[in-house]
Formats: sequence, structure tokens, C-alpha cells
Amino acid sequence: MTKQRREQQQREWHDVATGHSRRAFLKTGGAAGAVALAGCTGIQGGNGGNTDTTTGTSDSSSGSQSSMADSLTIFHAGSLETPFSAAQPKFEEKYDVTVNREAKGSVASTKKITKLGRKADVLGVSDFRLIRNRVLSEYGDWYSIFTTNSMSIQYREDSKGADDISKDNWWEVLSRDGVTIGHSDPAVDPSGYRAVMTQQLGKIPFQGSKLYDQSTYKKLRKNSTVPTGTETNLEGQLKSGKLDYALYYQSISSTSDMPYIDLQPQVDLSKATSKYAKHYSKAKVETDAGTFTGAPIAYGITVPSVAEASKLGSKWVEFMINGQGQEILKDKGLVPVDPAVVPASSKDAVPSNVLKHANAKSSLGPLKL
Repeated sequence: MTKQRREQQQREWHDVATGHSRRAFLKTGGAAGAVALAGCTGIQGGNGGNTDTTTGTSDSSSGSQSSMADSLTIFHAGSLETPFSAAQPKFEEKYDVTVNREAKGSVASTKKITKLGRKADVLGVSDFRLIRNRVLSEYGDWYSIFTTNSMSIQYREDSKGADDISKDNWWEVLSRDGVTIGHSDPAVDPSGYRAVMTQQLGKIPFQGSKLYDQSTYKKLRKNSTVPTGTETNLEGQLKSGKLDYALYYQSISSTSDMPYIDLQPQVDLSKATSKYAKHYSKAKVETDAGTFTGAPIAYGITVPSVAEASKLGSKWVEFMINGQGQEILKDKGLVPVDPAVVPASSKDAVPSNVLKHANAKSSLGPLKL
């Protein structure tokens, strides 16, 4: 993603977060258009609604301990490895603590808490709905949407078809015989189910036209392979020649030394508008971990109720949604939601040090919180 496009995307998400409409994201009066994001199980989308832009003055405690612990455990998405790794030494120096991180697919990271009985002080996922639908309210009380991303295609200069590929024909090149497309496991990682959604959306009409037909989609799926659980391992396999193309987040593509393709907004899951969200919701991926429905990409972060260092966990969240943390996110190819957003329905549970840097809303554009 070019710097200009990333800045535009950040302005768009800022407008959604603050309730302002530069591109008519929200209709006059602040009401977001309704979006029916259906799904059988697992992660489902939500429809829009009137936004509440109050930030509140919550006095909620961020932990029962009288002083902060000396170590912090974080479970997080693979695509947060790079920014969290960059933030770690700065946070450790600031608070004189040790940060222990485990990067894995967001579905798997969530299951560590909800299914495996493990404890973490922070959970950061690439699909906030995993927290909304699977963590609240048994394993947590609140969350924040703090950054976003988009899908892209990365390749090597000597990948099959590399001399021909462009934004206007990527599907034709990737559907050729003998081409290998890699993406992560949809049952483990949102990047995986979003890769499949990107392919699905290309065959679904948007504003009267579609990128390709059903037969091309079938060829894309035939050429697709799942060599890894999380997207962070795909880059190495692409460099080694095991893959011709990798379908994953632009934050990874834009910080790599290999060429990549920015995709059309109708398939890259980047637009937080009712029009695009309605289109995205037509994509559905069934996995052993549930049915996942398309929606604009939005990352979530929380301090689970099982945290052993909840006060320190809230400090990490505060760090990532404010100032230095947001600059790190931008530097690593992500697009921060500025200001971050928390659900108005759980505002009273949000630690006060987090709430002062966030807007409390009932929806974020078309995304129901």
C-alpha cells in the first residue's frame, strides 16, 4: 500500500471513529446504514446504528492489585508480531517490566483462553468480533478497536506470471495452471478466512460488475494451498520458492522487500462503509472453528478477566492506542483507528486510563460493537 493510500485509509477510519463524514460514511444525523451480516455460528458481523461519541469518565479499576506486576503476558495475532515486537522494549523500559508474548492466529489465541484455560494479561486479535462473540462476557468485560488493515497479494520477481501481473489482472495470473497461492489456515487465523473471502468477493457483483466469473474463482481455489497456520510463516515460504504468491495483509506486504499488489476495495476488506460492508457480508467461510462472515477488517484488544496482571495489561492497551504506540502501528504498515473505540455498552468496565484515549460508541460505521 502506498503511503498516500494508507494515509487516506487512516483519514477514513478516523472519520468513522469520530462520527464525522468526509465521504458520506454515515448518513446525516449520525445513523449508519443497516448491514445484515449473517452467519450460522462463530464470527458474525453486525448492523449499524446510531453512534454514541461520548468518551465518559469511567473510574473503573484496571486491576485489583495495589501496584503493577513485574511481568506481562500477551497472546496476539501473528500480524501484530512486528508492531508488538517494536513496542515491547519501549514499554519494558518505561514500566521496568518483562513482556512475554505468544504470537499465533487470532482464533487459536482466543481459544487459549476460552478453551484451554490459559491466562493472559492482554489479548490482541485481528478480528475484534472474536472478542465480542467469544470472549465477552465469560472471559472479559470490554475491548477496544484500535487498528485496521487490508488484504494484498505478495510475490517474488521470479514468481510464475510476475512479469504480467498488475492490479487489473491479478486474478487472471493467479488462476493459471501451475501457479501456487498460499494463505494461512482459516480455522486458526482470520488472515486465512479473509484470503478466501477476497477470492469469493471477486466473483460477486459490486455496483453492477464483478472482477471475474465462477470458473476463475474455482481455478483460484484449486491453486490455493494452506502450508501454515498463521500468515507470518508465509513470507519465508514465498521467499524460498515454495509459493508463487501469498495472499495476506498489506501490513506484511508493505514492510517486506518483495513486490506486492494492492487489491480493489471491493475485495480487500478495507472500507468501513455500509455500502462496502453489505458487499463484504456476502462472503462466508465455513471451518471447524465456526462460520466466518465478511466485514471490514478491524483489530480488537482487551484485558481478559482471567488476567493476573490486569493493571499492567491496561497500560499496554493504553500504550498501543495512544501516541507512541500508534506511530509504531503506522510504521509497521497498519492503519490505527484514531481515536480508538470502545463499546458504549461496556464503557463502565473500561479502565479509566484506556477510556481517556478512546471514544465510546454503539457502532463503528457499519460495525456493531
